[in-house]
Amino acid sequence: MTKTSLRITEIFYSLQGEGKTMGLPTTFIRLTGCPLRCGYCDTEYAFHGGQEQDISDIIAEVERIGARYINVTGGEPLSQKRVHDLMRQLCDLGYQVSLETSGALDVSAVDSRVVKVLDVKTPGSGEQSKNKSGNYVLLNKADQVKYVICDKADFNWSTEHMQQYQLHEKCEVLFSPVQGQLAAKDLADWVLQEKLPVRFQIQLHKYLWGDQPGK
Repeated sequence: MTKTSLRITEIFYSLQGEGKTMGLPTTFIRLTGCPLRCGYCDTEYAFHGGQEQDISDIIAEVERIGARYINVTGGEPLSQKRVHDLMRQLCDLGYQVSLETSGALDVSAVDSRVVKVLDVKTPGSGEQSKNKSGNYVLLNKADQVKYVICDKADFNWSTEHMQQYQLHEKCEVLFSPVQGQLAAKDLADWVLQEKLPVRFQIQLHKYLWGDQPGK
């Protein structure tokens, strides 16, 4: 029998806290497991555990919630290969689907209808070596690249990295401060001083609900 399940940490309904659809009611599907250990990770609870759920049951829960926007996240969702089946089926049903991925795993098999949000790992994350630069040629205008920035050294590295790969010409680029490590105002000032072609963002959900899981 072909396995049609995924290990899921949680499925919940909230406001999107980042990116182009910030503020929009969204259903989040958080998959379990991640091969990275970023120093600023705020979802360590998704590294292990979770429950096996059939894709049909996941979709039934998505339909019950009723949001138009779906965010597939983790952990690292691409560490479970059947996530591609889930995303394809969601797209077939007319949902607007986005994928939060570390960029450490190949994105070539991601359905073209899915918005890829690729989180480039900065030196401050401790996982810079995991960045898979071959993913950058697979980005399109609908996608986003995100840099989560710990300090001024991270900011300088992110600026150089973005320019090296011309990521701002491929898609929208997001610069976000690590909450509790870098003041949002400082990052905003740096972006303005350098006149960078990026979107400054903060994590809306953390300002509303703090670090409460499932929000």
